[in-house]
Amino acid sequence: MTAFGTMPDGRPVERITLSGGGLTAQVLTYGAVLQDLRLDGHNAPLVLGFPDFPPYLDRSPYFGATAGRCANRIRDGHLSLDGQDYQLDTNFLGKHCLHGGAGGFGKQLWRLASQQGDSLVLALHSPDGDMGFPGSLDAELKLSLLDGGVLDIVMTATCSAPTLCNLAHHSYFILDDSGSVQDHLLQVDARHYLPVDDELIPTGERATVEGTRFDFRQSKPVGQTPSGQPELLDHNFCLSQDRHTLRKVARLVSPKSGVAMDLRTTEPGLQVYDGAKVNVDTPGLAGQPMRAHAGIALEPQIWPDANHHPTFAQAILRPGQVYHQQSQYIFSKDKP
Repeated sequence: MTAFGTMPDGRPVERITLSGGGLTAQVLTYGAVLQDLRLDGHNAPLVLGFPDFPPYLDRSPYFGATAGRCANRIRDGHLSLDGQDYQLDTNFLGKHCLHGGAGGFGKQLWRLASQQGDSLVLALHSPDGDMGFPGSLDAELKLSLLDGGVLDIVMTATCSAPTLCNLAHHSYFILDDSGSVQDHLLQVDARHYLPVDDELIPTGERATVEGTRFDFRQSKPVGQTPSGQPELLDHNFCLSQDRHTLRKVARLVSPKSGVAMDLRTTEPGLQVYDGAKVNVDTPGLAGQPMRAHAGIALEPQIWPDANHHPTFAQAILRPGQVYHQQSQYIFSKDKP
């Protein structure tokens, strides 16, 4: 563990290095951020991030962060739970709650609970009323590097009162040194997705992917659209109605480098964001500014804005229950 920076209030931010399974990871106590990830035999970083800490405070679109207490968007920052109404922080467009609010889990300082060569556990206590959410919540994230190029992430949480809990890993992946994921091949095991309005809030419809931009049942380039015109890709893919056993749900491949990433998860949804709005002048890990499509986020989670849509997979956590998510990003490289 080494010093990486300082929070505005003076608290130190640490960076922990893990090695195992052919991977090397750098993890920050700030936001439980995966700051860097490398695969043996592949020189370029596999994720977007900054080499120094200060840009993470004000220039990072959640690079590598752990989003929570409730990932994704909640319309109007409104929560009604067990007959009580709560106003959550509205940090998106000044109207909606995004990734738990302006001071969500991806912006908070976690505590290193334990560490060994190929794994660590980070812990966070979120008090009652944090970003407007009811009840206190205690979360843990265990990140391990397993044999076979496996980045394994297990997130658990318990609460003191009924609340929402929907954590998500928010790395932006890029599997070559091109600076764009538009030519990466993506496959997602989903027959439906959630349409959104102009403010990226789900409309409540669950639509078929057939014949749309969102049909990735067969592998195709991330940037390919039926119309040939750019279409924003920042949507939830419906993997299942409820949390599932760990299973493969997606695959990302760079034809240029031969690096592939398989994604396995327990979660019912996968938010896919192609990084269309990334525009960061500060050089990243590869030494260059990061522009549109510099990376793609594949975020296993519960369906967004579920508290406003009873037919969606729900994110409610109650005392006595244990929130549990496991996701695995599995990397491999074709031999030349």
